[in-house]
Amino acid sequence: MTATLALTIGLAVLIGVSLGLLGGGGSILAVPLLVYVADLPAKEAIATSLLVVGATSAVGVIPHARAHRVRWRTGLIFGFAGMTGAYTGGRLAEFIPAGFLLTGFAVMMLATAVAMIRGRRNAEGKPVPHELPVFRVIIDGIVVGLVTGLVGAGGGFLVVPALALLGGLPMPVAVGTSLVVIAMKSFAGLAGYLSSVHINWGLAAAVTAAAIVGSFVGGRLAGKIPADLLRKSFGWFVVVMGVFVLGQQLPEQLRTNPLLWAGVGVAGAVAVTVAVLLGRRKPAPGSQPVVPEAVGSSSRT
Repeated sequence: MTATLALTIGLAVLIGVSLGLLGGGGSILAVPLLVYVADLPAKEAIATSLLVVGATSAVGVIPHARAHRVRWRTGLIFGFAGMTGAYTGGRLAEFIPAGFLLTGFAVMMLATAVAMIRGRRNAEGKPVPHELPVFRVIIDGIVVGLVTGLVGAGGGFLVVPALALLGGLPMPVAVGTSLVVIAMKSFAGLAGYLSSVHINWGLAAAVTAAAIVGSFVGGRLAGKIPADLLRKSFGWFVVVMGVFVLGQQLPEQLRTNPLLWAGVGVAGAVAVTVAVLLGRRKPAPGSQPVVPEAVGSSSRT
C-alpha cells in the first residue's frame, strides 16, 4: 500500500464521521480528498464521492429505521424526485468542463458553510402540515438532486431542512429520513456519471469501507461534543476548504499573487466579525430562537 493510498483511506474515515455526527457533509470532504490527496481527475472524484456517500448513507439509515426515525413515504417521494434530478445532473456533467464543476462545488461548499455557521431557526413551534405538500417536495427533490448529480454536493445540509420545513418532520426523523434520500440520489447521480467516467473500483471500495467505519465512530461520538461548537467549527473548516478549492481554479498568475490572498484574508476577517456580531444580536420578540443543526441527532435520537 502506497503512502498516498494509506493517507486517502485514513482521511476517508472523516467522511463517515461527518455523516455520523452531522447527518451530512460527506461529499464536502470526499471530493477534495479524492482530487487533492488521491489525485483523481475532477469528474472521477465526483463520481467516486457519490458512491462513497451513497453507500455510507445506506448503511447509516439502518439504526434510524430500527428506532422508527424514518418517514418512508416522505423519504421515498423526495428520494425518487432527487434521483431524477441527480441522474440528469450526472449526464449533464459530461458536457461541462471539470474546472466549472469544481468551481460550482466550491460555491456549494461556501453556501453550506454559511448555513452551518448561521444555524437554522427552530421549526418545532410551527404547525405540522396535515398533508404532505407533495408538489413542493418533488420540486425541491429535483433541484437538490440536480445539484448533487452535477457537483457531488448538496446532500444532508439541504435535505434535512427541506424535510423539516416541507414535510413538518421532527428534526431526528428528518435526519434519519435524509439518509434514505441521500443514498437514493447519490446512486442515481453515480449512474449518470458512469456513462462517461471510469471509476477505480478498488480505490472506491477502500474509501467506502473506511467511510462506513467512520460513520460508526461518528455515531458513538454523537452527543459527547457540544452540538453548536461542532457545527460552527465544521462550518469554518468548510469555509477554508471552499476558498482553497476555489483558489485552485484560478489562473496560476492570480493563484500565486500574494495581494489576492491578502484580500481574501481581509474578506475572511470581515466575514468572521460580521458572523460574530450577528451571533450576539438578540432575537426579536416573538421570534423563534436559533438552534444548532441536527449534530449528533443522526445516531443519538
